[in-house]
Amino acid sequence: MNQNPTATPFTLIGGEPAVHALAERFYDLMDLEPGYAALRAVHGRTLDDARAKLFWFLCGWLGGPDHYVERFGHPRLRMRHLPFSIGVKERDQWLACMDQAMRETGVDEALRARLNQSFFQTADWMRNRGR
Repeated sequence: MNQNPTATPFTLIGGEPAVHALAERFYDLMDLEPGYAALRAVHGRTLDDARAKLFWFLCGWLGGPDHYVERFGHPRLRMRHLPFSIGVKERDQWLACMDQAMRETGVDEALRARLNQSFFQTADWMRNRGR
């Protein structure tokens, strides 16, 4: 991993092409892997909209261009996810799916560990059910 202390995760991950590949792989896995069935079930019939929104969001969240904010304003993640039933199972499946997507798209191990910590904090905050 690049040891430049001023480099953002967006830069370290490889910019927009790498973030796009990550978002695509994340949703491909969600569609393909039976272990992510509960997570897939809360996403509706098609994942096209979710794929684009995750890509746009991750670009800004990782320190790159604010594509999501430019289109929709502040992410308000918790508010936007309230209509969906999110418990520990969905949180854990989301985290496992993202970790697998990061591994499969070649995200550096140290960066992956760092991002997993941040993803956990965000995903846990999104829960709106106890279980």
